[in-house]
Amino acid sequence: MWYSPISAFMSALCQPQAFFKSSLDNSRGYIVKLALCGFLAFAGFASAPAAAQNTPPAGSKTILAFGDSLTAGYGLKNKNDALPGQLQALLSAEGVPVTVINAGVSGDTTAGGLRRLEWTLKRYNPDYVILALGGNDMLRAINPQNSQQNLQAMLEILKTHKKPVLLAGMRAPASMGPAFAKGYDVMYSSLAQQYGAVYYPFLLEGVAANPALNLADGVHPNVQGVAIMARGIYPYVIKMLMKE
Repeated sequence: MWYSPISAFMSALCQPQAFFKSSLDNSRGYIVKLALCGFLAFAGFASAPAAAQNTPPAGSKTILAFGDSLTAGYGLKNKNDALPGQLQALLSAEGVPVTVINAGVSGDTTAGGLRRLEWTLKRYNPDYVILALGGNDMLRAINPQNSQQNLQAMLEILKTHKKPVLLAGMRAPASMGPAFAKGYDVMYSSLAQQYGAVYYPFLLEGVAANPALNLADGVHPNVQGVAIMARGIYPYVIKMLMKE
């Protein structure tokens, strides 16, 4: 294992699980087994699938992955290959009892995210939020001050709802010009510090500008690229989960 969650978090979240195993192979034993399995499922002990889902099992902690196409999984055939799905797989493999909800919308900007945030929080009522927006603002050369105001407004909403936040940043390429790049890049770190959010500097770390890790458009990661994204952000997710 390349990373292990802190034991304090595990002891706080993990609940004892009930298991049933029968070696009976006669008809009576089969009926008893079915009855007991039905009881366990009714009592809420049935295990949940590991894939990212939009209807988390009752009682589980949830992470809302709130972003754009980099979150939604643009161009990927299997929704479980998107960042929330691959992050879910890593968390499940480490035994972290958390469900990741994919709330990514391709093409979304910080302005679009601000418009839908309250509705999304009301729908899912997550315990934690990964805020990963701003890439489309950069591609459209939107004034970084406007993007910062929108991100700040979203962080204010999340603060009001008392949601621990992981703010995932982006970086402007040099082709955008030094003034734009400076204003764009610094807004994430300053906002994370201001609101006490866990800060992951670059969501596409190790993936951006690598043709082997991106789709033909050169912008959106392929399955292998998303896997690197998930491993990169994973320790920061664990850090967020420690915040109550």
